[in-house]
Amino acid sequence: MTSPDKATVFIVDDDDRMRAATQRLLRTVSLHSEAFATPQEFLRHKLPDVASCLILDVRLPGMSGLDVQRKLNERGVTIPIIFITGHGDIPMTVEAMKSGAEEFLTKPFRDQDLVDAIQHALKRDDESRQRQAEIAQLRERYEKLTAREREVMSLVVSGMLTKQLASTLAMSEMTATVHRGHVMHKMQANSPAELGRMAEKLKLPTVTSPWSGKRNYPLHN
Repeated sequence: MTSPDKATVFIVDDDDRMRAATQRLLRTVSLHSEAFATPQEFLRHKLPDVASCLILDVRLPGMSGLDVQRKLNERGVTIPIIFITGHGDIPMTVEAMKSGAEEFLTKPFRDQDLVDAIQHALKRDDESRQRQAEIAQLRERYEKLTAREREVMSLVVSGMLTKQLASTLAMSEMTATVHRGHVMHKMQANSPAELGRMAEKLKLPTVTSPWSGKRNYPLHN
């Protein structure tokens, strides 16, 4: 079983000796791995929610490595892929890279080249997962805002002062101050600038603020 918090390197290669040698190499640098003899076996495997990458042989029985890459892309699986081949050519490399391959190594290659590619892929995947987790958390906070609070947020990130916000929404400054406080608290933002960065990460649609001329998040999302 895969440890729930351990980065994992997946290996798909029909060569028993190659799979075993790769796993031995990864153990020397304290990397956990799981190996599969066929792409079908790998595609049936449920991937753990941890930083991971895939070492994928191009020439496989019944399904090429590029076919596996396409199937993963169709499923929305964004695991970094390191292609391994003894028959690589430029068109194949270009196709793999265009489809998002992390690296393309031609046999024979140095062990260190493979280890370096794996370490880079795991680091990139971990950073991607952290960004996705942060955005999911921000989205969850944003969805807890009331319709009025979203209006207030859109005006705050445009640079409006409380007085301008109150005038725009036809409410008292006291009420505007309370709504603004609720938005900052629910979004866990320490300043309007931080709130603006959150809005950018959420990629909310933008409009133009009539007060400041700056780009602004819409009153209705």
